[in-house]
Amino acid sequence: MTSDAHLNELGEFLKARRAELSPRTVGLPDTGGRRVPGLRREEVALLAAISSDYYTRLEQGRIQPSASVLAPLAHALHLDDHQRDHLFELAGRQRARNRRPAAQKAQPQLRRMLDDLTASPGVVIGRRMDILAWNPVAAALFTDFAKVPEDKRNCARILFTDPSMRTLYADWRAVARDCVSHLRMRAAKYPDDPRLTSLVGELSVEDRDFGQWWGSRHVPLRRVGTKRFHHPLVGELVLGWDTFTCSSDPDQELVVWTAEPGTPSYDGLRALASRATGRLGGPADSQVG
Repeated sequence: MTSDAHLNELGEFLKARRAELSPRTVGLPDTGGRRVPGLRREEVALLAAISSDYYTRLEQGRIQPSASVLAPLAHALHLDDHQRDHLFELAGRQRARNRRPAAQKAQPQLRRMLDDLTASPGVVIGRRMDILAWNPVAAALFTDFAKVPEDKRNCARILFTDPSMRTLYADWRAVARDCVSHLRMRAAKYPDDPRLTSLVGELSVEDRDFGQWWGSRHVPLRRVGTKRFHHPLVGELVLGWDTFTCSSDPDQELVVWTAEPGTPSYDGLRALASRATGRLGGPADSQVG
């Protein structure tokens, strides 16, 4: 356990670095009225996607942060490599090195399964919640993923930044909270992944709900369930969804949505699949690094 002295030093280090930064440096608006130079505590907390109370206790030397907290905190404070090492040392945590995940491509068996899913939407999700592959019905249900820039083709980013998602999902807030929980699991597993850290910081700044839900740390994680959609072409759909982990690469998951036979949702999904096949042709997929 880290000594009180080290935790106090950690708090002083955080305060010193916070004082060296300006809102403009980190991409925040400067509202003025600052009694002292530098960022406010709540601004650092926002950028690091943690609660203001949690960050305050860090500066007061009252808690020992985990590595999953230190990584986004180092990113938020624009620490260089040596400063990151010092931060982790003060916190009594070992910084992972040379373990940046390699680029991912959808596993062949998952792509074959997508090819066979002609009436059910399916997508392959990578470790950062990147969309690695999809079928035409998924594109028809959600969005034309092929038109989304490859470096932006991410479930969480699309859910929080595409306005159409808030009307597509009947309960967007519940879906978004589950998404935050899933992303938190990924961030905890890969605390030194710069793209994942950048994604969390970006969404925390752009969306207030994301920042609050990330900081609350009380969102349940589900891997199966039911979702309601208000689709602009086929109307209301009630679809069950399930997640299948790839045995050869546990960081890849196939998510499939289905409808109960004999229901209006089943007929609607069939109609959507028919339109997708006619409009989009064969399956589409992409690899994201």
